[in-house]
Amino acid sequence: MASKNPTPKPTEAELSILRVLWSRGPSTVRDVHERMDRGEKTGYTTALKLLQVMHGKGLVERDDSNRAHVYRPANSKDQTQKQFVSDLVTRVFDGKASDLVLHALGNSTAASAEDLDRIRKMLEQLEQS
Repeated sequence: MASKNPTPKPTEAELSILRVLWSRGPSTVRDVHERMDRGEKTGYTTALKLLQVMHGKGLVERDDSNRAHVYRPANSKDQTQKQFVSDLVTRVFDGKASDLVLHALGNSTAASAEDLDRIRKMLEQLEQS
């Protein structure tokens, strides 16, 4: 039986809110709503409800010491990305990270020359450790 992650994976809508919080830092519902409203037509009450649900799930933390509650992500962007990649490797690639990397790089449009250079540098660092 697979072990459960301590924090559930966010949905697409929750990821949208997390992106706002990662870029802005701790924010009120109004801050989140205004930032989300630029690209997506999301109502204030929808943003509020999503943040309340996310708080219940442990995806965000809430400071309610002031009248306007301030939300911040419970996990960093890097932690969340690692959780998604780990789950993807386990569920789709039978636990083989190399298969994920090879598949991603096999898509000719997926990696730019700059991306490939960064990957080479990472591989060199891993070989030296």
